[in-house]
Amino acid sequence: MTGTLTVNAASCIQKEFSLKNKYVWVGSIMSIVLIADQFTKYLVATRVRLYSTIPVVPGFFNITHVRNRGAAFGILAGAPEVWRSLFFISVTIAAIAVIGGLIWKTHERLLVTAFSLIAGGAIGNLIDRIRYGEVVDFIQWYVKSYYWPSFNVADSAISIGVALLVLDMLLKKPQKTKENETANR
Repeated sequence: MTGTLTVNAASCIQKEFSLKNKYVWVGSIMSIVLIADQFTKYLVATRVRLYSTIPVVPGFFNITHVRNRGAAFGILAGAPEVWRSLFFISVTIAAIAVIGGLIWKTHERLLVTAFSLIAGGAIGNLIDRIRYGEVVDFIQWYVKSYYWPSFNVADSAISIGVALLVLDMLLKKPQKTKENETANR
């Protein structure tokens, strides 16, 4: 019975939809991510002093206003500003172009959703890099003295999008190709 549920879940998630609906879906997801990301960053930037912390769930979750000049976990934060900004803006624009091509090529709902989340998050952080030369981060999870690096809504959308891509890979049945059929004979 579990196998049947897995197959049904996979077939529901991997459904395709029409071209018209696909772009409405893409635009909606990206818009929600961008609006939520930019609005929350605006609230934090205007209402929480830099490096200040507001406990939300003591011992687990804070709002902490920090700025990240680097990539994930502060990678390249110490590089010269001109090169760092040029590098991150160029790589982000290239990644968005590639993701746009992937969105254009696929009609599978799960993949389109994943790519839309990743693109929306990338654009949200790109806006920060262009405006400030750094990204506004504020979500801080921790347990006792173990802290996860601060992040934002855009980072969350990117992470969820990547998780959906992994889910898609796990749920897909391997496709038989002519080469595989010939090799198995």
